[in-house]
Amino acid sequence: MAARLDSLVSWLAPPLAVQLIRFLNWRLQPEYLGLEPLRQMWRQGERVILSVWHDQLLLMPCGYHGPAVKALISPSRDGELIARTMARFGIGAVRGSSSRGGRAAFREMLDLARQDCDLALTPDGPRGPRHRVKEGVVQLARMTARPVVPMAFACSRGHRFASWDRFLLPSPFGVAVFSFGPPLFVQAGEEKGAFQVRVQQAMEENTRRAFARLEEKGVAAV
Repeated sequence: MAARLDSLVSWLAPPLAVQLIRFLNWRLQPEYLGLEPLRQMWRQGERVILSVWHDQLLLMPCGYHGPAVKALISPSRDGELIARTMARFGIGAVRGSSSRGGRAAFREMLDLARQDCDLALTPDGPRGPRHRVKEGVVQLARMTARPVVPMAFACSRGHRFASWDRFLLPSPFGVAVFSFGPPLFVQAGEEKGAFQVRVQQAMEENTRRAFARLEEKGVAAV
């Protein structure tokens, strides 16, 4: 009985999630900050590593406007539902995390870096600490020579769950912003720890930029 229920959830949840994501994006009509420099990179054939905090992940499929992207997603049951949902937006999945299948997933990401697609991951996922950049995104940037582009989402209305990341479920009829930070390249001779600090600071600054834009509109971020 439990297996049948899991199968039913796996079948029903992704299409329902897709409709929810599209509805929220349509009602919110988010503003985009810093997207044009990224579009210029795409037009020049450059591909990037998108880095987004785990709690801001839900509307990422609507916020991405590039040629193609593959996302690192946890191999858990929840991750399977996320992967199936992302597939309906044309986003491919690489299954792995720091605790399960991490090495194989990292090798797959390295292989994908040779292809004409962006890579995306949550640098604080899948279990935290919240909003702390871990080593994966740093190693990926060092080994692929791709820039890391911070991506943030903020909105004025929504619900935060009591999870480790305080996952954000936006509410319709609010004000929303997607923000993209400047690309971060690993500099010649730069130590791994130094680059990790730069990515951490850039992620924090990009999130503050999204929050500040909401404040300019007269609302506060949830």
